[in-house]
Amino acid sequence: MPDGKSRPPADVEKIMHVSLPISNETALMGSDSFESFGAKTIYGNNFSLSINAESRAEADAIYLALSAGGKVIMPMEDAFWGGYFGTFIDKFGINWMVNFEKNEEE
Repeated sequence: MPDGKSRPPADVEKIMHVSLPISNETALMGSDSFESFGAKTIYGNNFSLSINAESRAEADAIYLALSAGGKVIMPMEDAFWGGYFGTFIDKFGINWMVNFEKNEEE
């Protein structure tokens, strides 16, 4: 765990992230729900839409526009894998992930 904490035994066999590219522009991604992160699986929250931005500014703009009236789960911040990432639930109850891979800007 990036914060130095150990994983709960129930999370040891779970998948944090998997990605299956299906074209140059599109990938299917998945993960298990981690109750230790507050993510109890409920039908309707068992999927997220993900957007990869071309810059930090674009990531912030997308995040602010789509999260308006919704619930912030994780604000846009530097992530332990080197990306700039945030998640939220929009006003319609849809889970979103916004990501910018910093090395794309360099």
